Amino acid sequence: MLFNSYIFIFIFLPVALIGWYGLNRCQKYALANLFLAGMSLWFYAYFNVSYLAIILSSIGLNYLLSYLLTRLPANRYSSSGNADTDGLPAGQTLGMWNRVGLIAGILINLGILFYFKYYDFFIENINYAFHTDFTLKHILLPLGISFFTFQQLSFIIDRCLGKTDHYSFINYVTFVTFFPQLIAGPIVLYKEMIPQFEDLSKRRFNAASFSRGIYLFVLGLAKKVLLADTFALMANYGFAQTFSLDSISTIIVILSYSFELYFDFSGYSDMAMGLGRMFNIELPVNFNSPYRSCSIKEFWQRWHITLSRFFITYVYIPLGGSKKGYPRMLVNTFIVFLLSGLWHGAAWTYVAWGAMHGLLVVWDNLGIIGVQGRDGKRPARFHIPTWLGWIFTFTLFNMSLFFFRSESMLGAVQLFKNLFAGNFTGKICEVAAQLDISEIYVVKQALELAAPDFVQYVYLIFMFLLFALAFYLIFRPNAYERAMRGELTSKRCWIICILLIWCIVSLSQVSTFLYFNF
Repeated sequence: MLFNSYIFIFIFLPVALIGWYGLNRCQKYALANLFLAGMSLWFYAYFNVSYLAIILSSIGLNYLLSYLLTRLPANRYSSSGNADTDGLPAGQTLGMWNRVGLIAGILINLGILFYFKYYDFFIENINYAFHTDFTLKHILLPLGISFFTFQQLSFIIDRCLGKTDHYSFINYVTFVTFFPQLIAGPIVLYKEMIPQFEDLSKRRFNAASFSRGIYLFVLGLAKKVLLADTFALMANYGFAQTFSLDSISTIIVILSYSFELYFDFSGYSDMAMGLGRMFNIELPVNFNSPYRSCSIKEFWQRWHITLSRFFITYVYIPLGGSKKGYPRMLVNTFIVFLLSGLWHGAAWTYVAWGAMHGLLVVWDNLGIIGVQGRDGKRPARFHIPTWLGWIFTFTLFNMSLFFFRSESMLGAVQLFKNLFAGNFTGKICEVAAQLDISEIYVVKQALELAAPDFVQYVYLIFMFLLFALAFYLIFRPNAYERAMRGELTSKRCWIICILLIWCIVSLSQVSTFLYFNF
């Protein structure tokens, strides 16, 4: 089920809210959790009923492993003379059964993820490298598998390290399946969610939280429906014409995809947090205006924040982090970004994208060139103005999207060739003409009758106005900042009502969120 659909807005969400608060008002707390988990599973199964078997199997195996850990002897650790880097107290290392549980948890979760997401990619490369002919399975990627797998993996790892307790099955299911974050994040932690579900004060209707939730949800919906889906018209057309684009149209196409991705992911994050607030549950911020960044390192502190947190906690630090010397820290950083690229998709284009970002962050960490006023722990030798740092960061990120969006490495290389070819064939008019949306229908029809030769200029003007709006919005306070700042005045409420009506009218062209593919 999509947030940007009639069935979600007019049926699912009202039923979920009424059931949640109604059962809690009657003090049927366990039943309220069961109801919310059931609604979340309906939300997930709406895409494909067969997905239920996958997510329930994953939940069952992880919960069983967590339960088995409670049956171990009380002394879970063995003594050691040194502090460990895995998060254990100084002087302790994992006991045998906890180590077995840790290995089993990692194998179970990554095994499920590998089979559904990476099996065909692995076999394709085996066939290519060794000239074999193993059969591909063409497995349909279950929605959200990368998110709920990492969510449970973090829980199991921390269970084995003794950082968290075993919870009731219904609490665990509610934690994993809570529908606002189930499909595309944020990747939440048990310590963020389960205490909120156990807090009885959170189960009472809170008008302030609810109103700010609606505000966040509608702003996110507007980003998705009115902006991301509009930019997608140009981006999809352009990437289907990769080999016929000139330099100017290549820039327009990649900017279109960049803003599509930005407003799509930002919109989803806002809607997820808004829905959480409606249920009086606070989800972590996952997207914090990354296009304001003045370095790639800063960019990754703002983009997909909870994914970065996961890799830092469960990959970077266990690899040694920055405690084993500066060269090792740079290598660990690069490994994290390679894995991040692969997490986004089973293709070499994603690996190349991750490698490019890894090299750029390593470059930032070397501290040769820094941005004025934004030095980290290691002051840079030379400094550039913030505006120049922003230009470099925005440009390099957009160039990395050649890998991220292309279907193949050949297509990505072709886009780089187009960019630096320095030619102009007028393809930009074809790209702009994809903006044949209802908002400019009347103007277009009038011009087709009075001056048909000027219709193409209407599309071009509208395209440049759309880009101007996008650049304006990325430097304005984001939706979360707006929702949490000040009172919801009557002016804001009117704006939200207008945006909601506009979005509902535009929902006839329903589209999925880009991060559903990851």
